[in-house]
Amino acid sequence: MKTELLNRTKRFAMDCWHFCLKIPKSREYNAFVNQLIRSSSSVGANYRASQRAKSTADFINKLKIVEEEVDESVYWLEIFGEILPEYSKEVEILKNEGKELLAITVASINTARRNIKNEDRRKT
Repeated sequence: MKTELLNRTKRFAMDCWHFCLKIPKSREYNAFVNQLIRSSSSVGANYRASQRAKSTADFINKLKIVEEEVDESVYWLEIFGEILPEYSKEVEILKNEGKELLAITVASINTARRNIKNEDRRKT
């Protein structure tokens, strides 16, 4: 499961990057392109960092960053969908993958929180 999710986060970042290469070069789009590249490339890096977390709390904090970056990527993809309707099908595919990653990340955070609560209960 961990390997599959790591591969998906990498693929999401690469797919966003390839999508950005198709966007016409202009001052109007450059800021949006840079934001999407920044947020989507952070997804994979931060997910890898979460796997090296030393504690559950650190794991949760790093996953929250992944969650924020995926959420931000989806936001920029929605903007591209509005201003570049010719890419709407590709945007929709990327948004769906981003939303799925978001759901998995949130589930991972909640599972880690439950594990912390269960450990605390066992200690008392």
